[in-house]
Amino acid sequence: MRKKWWGFIILTLSFALMLGACSGGNNSAMPPTTNSGENANTPTESGETSPESDTEATEGFIEAADMSLNPLAAANRTDTVIIGTTDPKGVFNPLFMETSYDYYINYAIFDSFIEVQADGTYTNSLAEKVDISEDGLKYTYHLKPGVTFSDGTPMTVKDYYFTLKLYMDASYDGQSDPLSWHIVGANEYNEGKSSEISGVKIIDDHTVEISLTEYTALTPVELGNMYVLPEHYYGKEYKQGNLDGVKKLNNKPLGSGQYKLVSYSPGQEVVLESNESYFRGTPNVKNVIFRTTSETTSMPMLQQGETDMQDGMSVTEDNVEALKAMGFVDISLLPNNGYGYIAFNHKLPKFSDVKVRQALVYGLNRKEIVQGVYGPYGNVINIPQSNVSWAYTDENIEPYEFDLEKAGQLLDEAGWTLNSKGLREKDGEVFKINFSATADNPVVDALLPIMTQNYKELGIEIVAETLDFNAVMDKSNTGEYEMYFAAWGLTPDPDNTVYITNGSQNDYGYSNPKVDELMDKGKKTLDIEERKAIYKEMYQELNKDVPVILMYQRKNMVAVNGRLDGFDISPYKDFPFSLYQVKIAQ
Repeated sequence: MRKKWWGFIILTLSFALMLGACSGGNNSAMPPTTNSGENANTPTESGETSPESDTEATEGFIEAADMSLNPLAAANRTDTVIIGTTDPKGVFNPLFMETSYDYYINYAIFDSFIEVQADGTYTNSLAEKVDISEDGLKYTYHLKPGVTFSDGTPMTVKDYYFTLKLYMDASYDGQSDPLSWHIVGANEYNEGKSSEISGVKIIDDHTVEISLTEYTALTPVELGNMYVLPEHYYGKEYKQGNLDGVKKLNNKPLGSGQYKLVSYSPGQEVVLESNESYFRGTPNVKNVIFRTTSETTSMPMLQQGETDMQDGMSVTEDNVEALKAMGFVDISLLPNNGYGYIAFNHKLPKFSDVKVRQALVYGLNRKEIVQGVYGPYGNVINIPQSNVSWAYTDENIEPYEFDLEKAGQLLDEAGWTLNSKGLREKDGEVFKINFSATADNPVVDALLPIMTQNYKELGIEIVAETLDFNAVMDKSNTGEYEMYFAAWGLTPDPDNTVYITNGSQNDYGYSNPKVDELMDKGKKTLDIEERKAIYKEMYQELNKDVPVILMYQRKNMVAVNGRLDGFDISPYKDFPFSLYQVKIAQ
């Protein structure tokens, strides 16, 4: 069987490719051990290039050695693939999805004009072609003929326009920033001054023209990688200024994609069935089931044939060896386009002082934690960017090596001094941190005792609670936390709203005018080398200002039963995009 694995992806940094490789600017939240679908040799956290032999030992494709060991439970499934994964939140609507696991379902159910490829560039999907005016202010999309939604209704560009209206609606509260797309008339529609978006012109059922007030490096993907919702279904209860009727259908999705939803049982599984009217042809596998697994159940379920694929399994030396020993599992080890982090609630006075935030980084033995969990498969990081990105830099970046003495000095300077009981205190307040973390997680198991001991030596008390991932995300969304631990999955382009003042993905309350300025400048600059310089300065600023405690970048590990073939995955392309081409060996 022929497998596809994309290793060291080297991007040609030309203007044309840069336009193609831009992302929509949305990161996806995930638990800190999750494998997310995320250019050249990867530097370590110290900035030194890893020896080639070390890289070869921790990256690559390991093919199943003995398929005769395949358990009967898996071998007897001829029309179904079962994927083990973290429980989705059940937001099966591209406008409002926020976790990687909701993304996975949405990728399978919905389509867009363009789609990401394994090398991080984009290619046409629903679009027959895309015309861009010479001044970059007009985009014309030509919809492929014969595309239908899974209920048999033909798709037209009016459905694309309808989806744009939902994004531009005043009540839209998802994680995108659609008004920054600069579509003519979008602000008037958002403010309720117009019932139409004047910059959108329907030429015919298969042609739509979008006019802009300005364009950015993100424009091609912001407009083209928007998943299309059918107006005849989602528009029944939509009224301008109120998306409640659309949200009611979040767990009853209808799209034009590879699969359609059959059932969703929270905490258990999501059952999908092939879309026979899919524009590329009916997918090879009839049924795909996303089954909820945990750190403790994922390995035995794969071993016993209860699942065919496991996403999100921790990439540790023990787990790699255990998978090899099964004999019937293909293993893909890929550099991860994402990072783990600890968030501060910047709205709390104790975290508003940069010296306190710096002290909490110096005072945490991150290297011991990361090496204890991931061994050679993970590195400590100091900027919020993966080293597979063209925007990554280690120039003039403070490594924040573990140093309790320096951490203590910074806390003293910030006014948090030790009292007679050996506790840090300021203005009568004792420094205590309520910490939220995901349960049943090896990173948390390693993190909590080390953090508790390190901070105790500094005079800081940690009070920890462990919750399931979706509960931690709910705390993040409502701001009802002090510190929590999670991870981001990144898009090919460095632009995002995570650290922008009042950004749609900024749940921390973090604000830095210089970061805002540089992020805006980077988005509006088209030359790739100029963008590199801008983002370098921006990452240097974030490195000094410490908006979060950055923990690690690690390898992704995807384990797949060797009887499956056709997955096309990379650091940039998640596995659900290629579900339609997966085949089961008979």
